[in-house]
Amino acid sequence: MSLTEQAIEHIRQLIKDGVLPPGARLPSEQDLAAELGLSRNLLREAVRSLITTRVLEVRRGAGTYVTSLKPELLLEGVGLAVEMMRGDDLLEITEVRRLLEPVATGLAATRISADQLRKVEHHLNAMIDAQGDVEALNHYDDDFHRAVLAATGNTALCTLLAGIAGRTLRARVWRGLVDDDVAGRTITEHVAIYRALAGRDAPLAQAAALMHVSTTETWLRENLGRPASGPDSQVRAES
Repeated sequence: MSLTEQAIEHIRQLIKDGVLPPGARLPSEQDLAAELGLSRNLLREAVRSLITTRVLEVRRGAGTYVTSLKPELLLEGVGLAVEMMRGDDLLEITEVRRLLEPVATGLAATRISADQLRKVEHHLNAMIDAQGDVEALNHYDDDFHRAVLAATGNTALCTLLAGIAGRTLRARVWRGLVDDDVAGRTITEHVAIYRALAGRDAPLAQAAALMHVSTTETWLRENLGRPASGPDSQVRAES
């Protein structure tokens, strides 16, 4: 572990121990460097790294503070990382989505409110009206899934899955689906998800979401040149 990494770990430990709770102002650079037994240059590097990962934030004219440490901040980098992925790395992320999103959709079916269901329906209708317009489809598709995830009431899950299947990935898939003339089938899969949510049927919602995610995974595998494998392959073959 480098000296900078050690400095980062020291500050993280202060936060974990509650010495620097969320919203706390860091001591002066000189005092903190002395307390941790670090040079001020090393401390600056550590602080910069923790700012990048949204653990710390600089408030102009006021100093450096610990952020709220809420999931939507700390998991924000997931989406940025996914946007940079290609090939097998991207396929692995899609597999993670297949493991998590259907379960989240089933959870949403048990918790969704009438108002939240209306929002999901609104985005679905917008998708149906926008068939053939890839940019609009991508926008409403993302809104649809964000609305479903919001119904879980789990911020960490929402942030994580939004990063794994964000707008950039959806745009790539939608372009391929429209080119392959199967966008209609994918919209039908969204309709199935909505109907399961409307019926508050968690098992059906989970199954519908699994089928939908599998469509995305199939397209990615075909376009990235890797054959389908695993227990989901039979589901895709039968769809």
